[in-house]
Amino acid sequence: MSDTLADIRKNILAALLPNVAFDGWTNKTLARAAVDAGYDAVTAKRAFPRGPSQALDYFSKDTDRRMVEALEAKDLPSMRIRERVTCAVRTRLDLLAPHKEAVRRAVAFEALPGNAPGALKSVYRTVDAMWHAAGDTATDWNFYTKRALLAGVYTSTVLIWLGDQSEDCTETWAFLDRRIEDVMRIEKAKAKLRGLGGKWTPRPGFSFRTRRAG
Repeated sequence: MSDTLADIRKNILAALLPNVAFDGWTNKTLARAAVDAGYDAVTAKRAFPRGPSQALDYFSKDTDRRMVEALEAKDLPSMRIRERVTCAVRTRLDLLAPHKEAVRRAVAFEALPGNAPGALKSVYRTVDAMWHAAGDTATDWNFYTKRALLAGVYTSTVLIWLGDQSEDCTETWAFLDRRIEDVMRIEKAKAKLRGLGGKWTPRPGFSFRTRRAG
């Protein structure tokens, strides 16, 4: 029985990740991975018509899927919201740890002109999955601000993680905790501003007219 397209993509990705750490996300590396997985270059083109950018997107989606599965196995409801979000970021980076050099190459690839839209889409999908796993049910403008804030936290944490030489990535996790704390301060400030949304009553004698100098 021939492999399904899903099987082909999975097998090529598994062969691709060790090589891309050295040779980058290129068409040549993708074709070589297909051969290593027992296929040919034509099959690689059929699996990933858009080349390495599509293979990288597939890798990101697969990591998101595994992250959600791992989070579903944790007792997130018993955690505070900041703990859930922190857990989501740490879980994803733990899943990426065996492929750290491939991730480093991915960051460089996504920084190339023309690849930014795909990178932004990938990050948005990741942080959206994190917030959903954390139990976020926002449907108003908070939906977007939460994702924008977490995107900044996640991407900056990835950069720290890539250069972290500390034992058990203690520097990365300390940085993540600080960034999450910053986000929570912003959320508290937003909540306070919403609480001030009632009618404002001016002091007796107050006037909007500016006094004339002299």
